[in-house]
Amino acid sequence: MRALTGTRFPVVVLVANAVVVPPVAIGLSRWVADDRGLLVGVLLVLLTPCIDYVVVFTGLAGGARAQMLAATPLLMVAQMLLLPGYLWLAAGPEVLAVVEAGPFLHAFLVLVLAPLAAAALVQGLRRRRPTGRAARVEGAVAGAMVPLMAATLAAVVGSQIAAVGAQALTLVRLVPLYLAFVVAAVVIGLLTARVARLDVPATRAVVFSVTTRNSLVVLPLALALPGALALAPLAVVTQTLVELVALVVLVRLVPVLVPAR
Repeated sequence: MRALTGTRFPVVVLVANAVVVPPVAIGLSRWVADDRGLLVGVLLVLLTPCIDYVVVFTGLAGGARAQMLAATPLLMVAQMLLLPGYLWLAAGPEVLAVVEAGPFLHAFLVLVLAPLAAAALVQGLRRRRPTGRAARVEGAVAGAMVPLMAATLAAVVGSQIAAVGAQALTLVRLVPLYLAFVVAAVVIGLLTARVARLDVPATRAVVFSVTTRNSLVVLPLALALPGALALAPLAVVTQTLVELVALVVLVRLVPVLVPAR
């Protein structure tokens, strides 16, 4: 947690994701307000900032990966608390009656608390034995981060890709919506970081935090919805596909937009 100490970074990330992004996401969701399933799927994914592979892409772009990782518990708790209110506001109270909290709690334990505890243990061992096994383990885990995350994303997307293909004509209307969100998110990230006068690595991290959404966590949430909202998980997967292409571009583009000083 030292990465958070004495910095403005967590405040900027929280404000950008919890205050600035929601009106943009809700506004864009009006594009599919005529379809309840698409609407709920869009809201679920765009209102929840990423807590997992955002760290990988932040590092690939030369961003403050350690600060981004340390901020993930804050982002997870914030979205758990705020998402019901935003869903009520944008989709109506009846949606809350069918959204289960279980997947969020499970994700918080598995994707946030458990990795943080493991990281703290490894770092503690490394401080005691700087040249010992803990250092080798930490290096191996860091090196495996990208291929492991790629495999996870491939498995998640692959599990739903057939259903996405079957509904391609319906889901294609989401592509311009999600692209518009990426553009808006990059602008939001750059402006909020500039107002807060963050340094270059932190600014790059804010851009990726605002742009990257929590599809891996909200997909189980969407899959648990009733049949009347069957398009919701497909809307989440569609966002993931668009986002992955955008992130590959942003890994190259963000260092240009936020050059090293």
